[in-house]
Amino acid sequence: MNARAESQPTTASDLLSLTKPRLSSLVLATTAGGVWLAPGHLHFSRVLVTMLATAGTVAAANALNCYLERHSDRFMARTSGRPLPSGRMEPGVALWFGLSLAAVSLPALALGANVLTALLGLSALLSYVLLYTPLKARTSAAMLVGAVPGALPPLMGWTAVTGVVDAGGFVLFSILFLWQIPHFLAIALFRKEEYAAAGLKSVPLERGDESSRAQIVLYLVALVPMTLLPYQLHIAGGWYLASAVVLGLAFLALGAWGFFRQLGKPWARQTFFFSLLYLTGLFAVMALDTGIGGWQ
Repeated sequence: MNARAESQPTTASDLLSLTKPRLSSLVLATTAGGVWLAPGHLHFSRVLVTMLATAGTVAAANALNCYLERHSDRFMARTSGRPLPSGRMEPGVALWFGLSLAAVSLPALALGANVLTALLGLSALLSYVLLYTPLKARTSAAMLVGAVPGALPPLMGWTAVTGVVDAGGFVLFSILFLWQIPHFLAIALFRKEEYAAAGLKSVPLERGDESSRAQIVLYLVALVPMTLLPYQLHIAGGWYLASAVVLGLAFLALGAWGFFRQLGKPWARQTFFFSLLYLTGLFAVMALDTGIGGWQ
């Protein structure tokens, strides 16, 4: 009985790890941001169902990703300890866990929000699992494909309230899409050897570090003006505009510093961590400086 009692928390924690909690929490934060910023009101009970169903959909995508990447995960330090590459869990368990989560969460998303939001969730799951995951071993262009499902959560939050894809929701999607490229490139730079060992393609491996640094700057140049559009669309106010300018210029300066000085892994790691602080700060100020969104 003691052995069984001890195994249960281990199994539960392993199943939880398949959902990639840290990544999922970031996704849910941007989804909640979309709900809050959207014009209109959504009853708290529907917000709760929407968030739980979104969490289940994201968890399903991550679990299926872990199932498909169980072999390559063995060669990367940050993933080798996961349940599948370490041998603590049978692959079939992860597969059925992911499929079961999707089977429950997507219908719940349609009921809790609307059919459009559920279709966006389905698109995010399928593109992440069936396109992005296998493409990672074939081409660095997988980064652009993976940025699409990564950018859909705030749009899903927006459509949960509005029921339509309009300019405001598309801007939130675009901000997340453009932000992900410097974020991904920074990871690929300071984990280049791990990507190579795992047989995964990346811009640094295919085109070199200089091209990667240049792309970071180019996407930041596109990101900064995109982050000003929420002010133009009256989604957020003047405090957000000032914060977006300051944060954006700081991010761009960090990227340009690395490009012109040809900096390496320490700078790439700093850029990665700053990208997280940047996105958190941007959405936090946007949420605080809007009078549109709300829950009943």
